Amino acid sequence: MGGRQWGWVIVRGRSMEPGLRDGDRLLVRWGSAPRDRDVVLARFADGTLAVKRAAERRTTRSGGPGWWLLSDNTEEGVDSRHRGVVPENDVLGVARLRVRGCRIHHIPAPPVSDNAPL
Repeated sequence: MGGRQWGWVIVRGRSMEPGLRDGDRLLVRWGSAPRDRDVVLARFADGTLAVKRAAERRTTRSGGPGWWLLSDNTEEGVDSRHRGVVPENDVLGVARLRVRGCRIHHIPAPPVSDNAPL
């Protein structure tokens, strides 16, 4: 993507609730390397773009580097539990700020639960 640039994405759906809601805008750093628990924009194998949580590094079926991506709301959406490991090159950027209405917020941490799929 030609260097590290910034851009905006809009959250669609309920898969990242409660921290991110449908219509939230995220400031994304394109080409930035994610860390565990970062919110990322990724492309699934079918071309679908999705905002997900980078849960952990994993190896793809072909042996390449990748990420296990999860929804914060396990009752909604599609993630690596359904699609498998996402190749590192298909993790397009890392969200750094959330804008809801006229307020700017840091990206919230994922919810804590006893049955978290990490």
